[in-house]
Amino acid sequence: MKNDDVKILHEVQKNTRMAMKAIDSINDRIYDDDLAVHVTRESMKYAELYNRATDRLLEGRAASFRESGFQDIMLRGGVRANTMLNTSTSHIAELMIQGSNRGLTSMWKTINHHENAGNVSMEIARELMDFEEKNIEMLKQYL
Repeated sequence: MKNDDVKILHEVQKNTRMAMKAIDSINDRIYDDDLAVHVTRESMKYAELYNRATDRLLEGRAASFRESGFQDIMLRGGVRANTMLNTSTSHIAELMIQGSNRGLTSMWKTINHHENAGNVSMEIARELMDFEEKNIEMLKQYL
């Protein structure tokens, strides 16, 4: 497996794992039933994309992305701080849109720096990016 493929798939793993952890952290602060259902579906899709990237890395005999515990602590702390005083549906949607935008930006950077990746890796990355864009559009109705 080419290094560019590994980098793309690691970024997919990183983004999807971060999204799932953010959703886990924010889920108990969502009081709108429709938004809660949407967020649960999002988490399931992120898990599917994470598993596809992991499977592809295993097929190529490459190691999975390893995150630091520090990132996890920062994420959970950030969610708690941002929802301490405001747990409105609009605010939750805004936080989720910001997270999706950060994920899209990091995916674009990775794709632009690793343009020699194969079709399968790029397909998974693009599927994640399309999913993020659709999430942003869906979440706008809750603002």
